Amino acid sequence: MSDSRNELTQHPFRFAVGILGGKSRAEWQDKARQAEDLGFDIVHVADHLGMNSPFPTLVTMAEATDRVHVGTMVLNAAFYRPALLARDVASVDQLTDGRFELGLGAGPDFAKPEFEAMGLPFPSARQRIDHLRDTLGELRALFANDHEPAVNRRIPVLVAGQGDRIVRIAATNADTVMLAGVPIDANIDSDDAGTAALGRRVDYVREAAGDRFADLAVGLTVQGLDVTGRSDADLALARRFNPNLTEAQLRHLPGVLHGTARDIADTLRHYRDEYSVTYYAIGEDRMPALAKVIEELR
Repeated sequence: MSDSRNELTQHPFRFAVGILGGKSRAEWQDKARQAEDLGFDIVHVADHLGMNSPFPTLVTMAEATDRVHVGTMVLNAAFYRPALLARDVASVDQLTDGRFELGLGAGPDFAKPEFEAMGLPFPSARQRIDHLRDTLGELRALFANDHEPAVNRRIPVLVAGQGDRIVRIAATNADTVMLAGVPIDANIDSDDAGTAALGRRVDYVREAAGDRFADLAVGLTVQGLDVTGRSDADLALARRFNPNLTEAQLRHLPGVLHGTARDIADTLRHYRDEYSVTYYAIGEDRMPALAKVIEELR
């Protein structure tokens, strides 16, 4: 464990919910208002063929809310040319009164059929990560040079991923590193082992970020949530990222939260105080359950 943990800058807690779909403008807006009323800080939409286009969806959700931010979790950078993406990002930021946050990823392996449907070649993982890195640099350069539409602030950028290379790119280029999963020992047998793995991952982020770590937010995807007396943990997402672990082992992952609302709040305080993890993202099906934890923290 790094001795520099005593120097962590404490960021405020932030909670995000991914809105999975809606059949009408009214439904999208109702879900955004619910998230705002429950205390969430940001609503996210994904970026896949067969789903609503992210940018107009975010604008309509912002129109129905007053406080909550809107963002992408995450755009597949390989789908976009930087100049066109910069135009869309600047436009959405303007139309949401500066409540937009840009989330980017390299694009998962399972998106290959989407590339084929668009008539695009499917790049290798290394090529997709390289494109993400280059896109981040070009966006920053475009916005720094009198871009039109005008961008009057530094738009927050989140990069999500799991592997070493993409996490390093996030640590050196983004404002938020969203850990989509934490490398874990195949013999994980306790919650302590899970939190130790989280500590090692944050140490990796810290080393990669260097002097900018104090200004960097670190986030964690909630891969399972079991608030005692409310619901059973759905471990499908955790299983997707950790196919070799047993059901019992999955519950020890740092992104699988279980206990009473107060227990989970204490866990998140521990993650904040020891590992500087303050940003949490969850799917809309678990929004009411996580809201109970948010109440304990505010």
